[in-house]
Amino acid sequence: MSIEYKEYYSGRTGLSVGVKRLLFARQSDYQLVEVFETDTWGNLLTVDGLVMLSEKDEFVYHEMISHVGIFTHPSPGRVLIIGGGDGGTAREVMKHPAVKTVDMVEIDKTVVTASKQFLPRVGDFGNPKLNVIYEDGISFVRQASQSYDLIIVDGSDPVGPAEGLFEAEFLSCCDRILDDHGVLVTQTESPWVASHHPAIKKVYRTLNRLFRHADMYLCHIPLYPAGMWSMMIASKGNNPLEAEVLVRADRGIGNIPELRYYNGDVHRAAFALPGFVKDIVREN
Repeated sequence: MSIEYKEYYSGRTGLSVGVKRLLFARQSDYQLVEVFETDTWGNLLTVDGLVMLSEKDEFVYHEMISHVGIFTHPSPGRVLIIGGGDGGTAREVMKHPAVKTVDMVEIDKTVVTASKQFLPRVGDFGNPKLNVIYEDGISFVRQASQSYDLIIVDGSDPVGPAEGLFEAEFLSCCDRILDDHGVLVTQTESPWVASHHPAIKKVYRTLNRLFRHADMYLCHIPLYPAGMWSMMIASKGNNPLEAEVLVRADRGIGNIPELRYYNGDVHRAAFALPGFVKDIVREN
């Protein structure tokens, strides 16, 4: 008999997914990692009871957190991913011929283990471009001496080990190790969930202080709270909507296999923010 997975993001309001069986459950040193077989969304990865991805909708998040930033940079040869233990962001990044090396810094090896076993189509862990480092991403960035063209912060909600990924100190360290045209992309939660607003405001304010350009953009992910998700991109060089970037995206998309959400029109439209979202990030 099927059971239900439930995640609440505001009082008794949340998400319910039919579950056939529990495939994996392990309490690591950092968090509880679980994988469920669902009746609709394929296998579902959760961390401390929060949805990270499902097999059916993961492409939206991973394409949008990857390709917007990659096309914004003129030559993204060296990429750093903080988090992203399921491998989906690295998979999308490595589709680009310009990308030569990807360092993925994941604090919890258990996430990688579960993903390799029960979400094998999500990651591309055998790709020679990929270097997986099991370390705290905040410490890694603070101590790093090498520079990167693109940094993608693919962390979970701002609680537990991911809380520091939303702080000004961490974002300043990212700024320090980016090259002169460097781009930073980070996920910034759902604008529909009021408890997420302080973190959204904090990141937006910090990125606007540190970078030449800083903008929020949106995508729509069915299994994330309220279905709307925000990301922010900060750039020392190109604005993600300037002509050079749009031409680069339009020309380059044909070289990227298996895109199911991201395209040139979506790149442009993602930056069109509804009024209530603008109100969240607008300074008083």
